[in-house]
Amino acid sequence: MKRTFPLNTIFAFGWVMALVIAPSPAEAWQTTTSGIAAPELPGPSQSAAPPIDAAATQANGGVAAQGVVQGANQAGQEITLDQALSLARTNEPAFAAAVAASKTAQLDRSIARAALLPSVVYHNQYLYTQPNGQTGSIGSQPAPRFIANNTVHEYISQGVVTETIGLAQYTALARAGAAAAIASAEMEISRRGLTSTVIGLFYNSTAAQERIVIQQRATNEAADFEKQTEQRETAREVAHADVIKAQLTLQQRQRDLGDAQLQAQKARLDLGVLLFPDPRSPYSVTLPAATPLPERAVVETQAAANNPELKSALATLRAKDLDITTARAAYLPDLVLNYSYGIDAPQFARNGPDGVRNLGYSASATLDIPVWDWFATQHKIKQTHILRDAAKVALTSTQRTLIAQLDEFYGEASLAHDQLASLELSVQTARESLRLTRMRYSAGEATVLEVVDAQNSLTSAELAHQDGTIRYQLALANLQLLTGTI
Repeated sequence: MKRTFPLNTIFAFGWVMALVIAPSPAEAWQTTTSGIAAPELPGPSQSAAPPIDAAATQANGGVAAQGVVQGANQAGQEITLDQALSLARTNEPAFAAAVAASKTAQLDRSIARAALLPSVVYHNQYLYTQPNGQTGSIGSQPAPRFIANNTVHEYISQGVVTETIGLAQYTALARAGAAAAIASAEMEISRRGLTSTVIGLFYNSTAAQERIVIQQRATNEAADFEKQTEQRETAREVAHADVIKAQLTLQQRQRDLGDAQLQAQKARLDLGVLLFPDPRSPYSVTLPAATPLPERAVVETQAAANNPELKSALATLRAKDLDITTARAAYLPDLVLNYSYGIDAPQFARNGPDGVRNLGYSASATLDIPVWDWFATQHKIKQTHILRDAAKVALTSTQRTLIAQLDEFYGEASLAHDQLASLELSVQTARESLRLTRMRYSAGEATVLEVVDAQNSLTSAELAHQDGTIRYQLALANLQLLTGTI
């Protein structure tokens, strides 16, 4: 006889068979009490975000998939640190102004050197003077009314050589050389300042990208744990409070991922302003190879020899000493030598109408001896002494600052380098702790709070390791800037 079953009985039977056939939550996570190890969690050293399964994507509202798409859209060309520095030097207006100031200072030195050499001009002039009606001494030429000129029509076409000899001229050349050294040091200071800015933005952008990877892994982990709690609640193994706690953790991870993506976008724009005409241009940064920490003695030698602040202070002091010499030169006379050769005649011709040769030369030597200027020169000398004393104070301050920065930067780099191994060990320990805690939770031996705490510990350890790596790179870069090796 053919039997029929009620519809609700069929649904109940199907639900029971599904529970029997489907793998248990413990089997899904491979954390049974038979000793099967849980899957290894991804570490922060991975270069790309871990794959996202459909369940995790659905659980976190598509944030993970959005991050992957956004990363693909922003990949663009790869920019190394050297390329970033080169592009920034081309686009930064402050550095361009420093370069222009250095080049003009070099030209000022060439101009001052040229002032020591004789100057040559070809002088041409025509003079007309109203005649007074009287006949002059030369033929029938009328005499001029004004005695300042020689004749009514006077033509001057001469080559004139002039040379000025004095202490001020030689001091001006030395002063221009000191100014060129100052401008060169200031350009180097500007270059290193721009380099420091680019390095900071470069590593900040790199750190922001790595934080996305870490937060993406934490979000996937939270989504997977939220799925596990729901499965265990369905199997009547845990209370609904575990699901709520897992959901709250997932929501927080999603917010942290969104913040990390926003910070990465800001970092990219800040660096893009220095690199591209359009800061929204897609690009990705590539970290340079890690370099070991140099020896302290080598750092001290390079810092003393290549520090631009110290060079600028020394050149400034030398310039102030030369200003004193220039001010004292006002007590001494200047010798001016002049030689002229050409035509100074009533006709613009080599020979006059009466056969007189119009070509000739003249020479003069002028020596003006200062006698009295109402103490103006003495006061100028006092002014230069005051400025020279201020330059000495600036030099000693620069030396003290260099010593302090050397100790500070080297200590920072040394400590950051020593902490890298500890931070890496913390990440490995936190990852193993999370794996064991998930196993204990699957076996019913751990609470949901322990799992959440282990998840937070792993995320914090990964972020700390990533921050420690960037800290060491920045400290090493500051040390290299101080020594002039970058």
